[in-house]
Amino acid sequence: MRASVPILVPISFFGMMFGAAAIAAGQTLANTIWASIAIFAGASQFVFLEVYRAGVPVWSVALAVFAVNFRHLLYSAALASKIRHYGPLQKFFAFFLLTDLQFAVVENQALRLGKSGRVSFAFYIGFGAIAYVVWIVMTAIGGLFGSLIENPRTFGLDFILPVYFATILMGFRKRDRFLAIAIASTVVAVLVHRTIGAPWHISLGALAGIAVAALMAKNGEVETEGAAEEAALESTSGKVDRS
Repeated sequence: MRASVPILVPISFFGMMFGAAAIAAGQTLANTIWASIAIFAGASQFVFLEVYRAGVPVWSVALAVFAVNFRHLLYSAALASKIRHYGPLQKFFAFFLLTDLQFAVVENQALRLGKSGRVSFAFYIGFGAIAYVVWIVMTAIGGLFGSLIENPRTFGLDFILPVYFATILMGFRKRDRFLAIAIASTVVAVLVHRTIGAPWHISLGALAGIAVAALMAKNGEVETEGAAEEAALESTSGKVDRS
């Protein structure tokens, strides 16, 4: 619960934005709240609204949401070792609550735990449940009163989403190779957005970052192996000289 306090403000504004945007797109208040209850995937909910307003076919809506949510495959794979000790029902709730913010907080908690890296279910569900409830409540408030704000840009509310994700990203700034991976993801995401278009830039940008991380990790292993071999040779040479 303490870990959730710093992020209540961005979640609140994010939820209000979705509630207001959904009503503006022609959704009823009940449907808007139900979307946050049943889906609980902030960015994907915004993407759904965009394609819904465009009047595109259902398969296009599904494809767009899949493209945005593809990153959750990466999140769940990365968290697998941290929640392997959960039971089946615990994993069900864990993956339902798996958002960008949940992933970032659990990853950092696992890092603080050191060698075990196993995050307790109490921590996971405590943080996730608070974020979930706040998201639903603020969606309802945004749906009820969002229409009172005629131009969100006047208050800078249209910039909350980039700030929200930038805040999550900077939580990993002390990790090894952070800068190189972030730059690779950013460059690829921007290029894809300018050429292919949204929402594919999200998934492809993420994959580019993963590729760079994997290559750098492999090179690091090769360097480590080379250093170990060199040390072994030096040790052997020393023994031969002494002989």
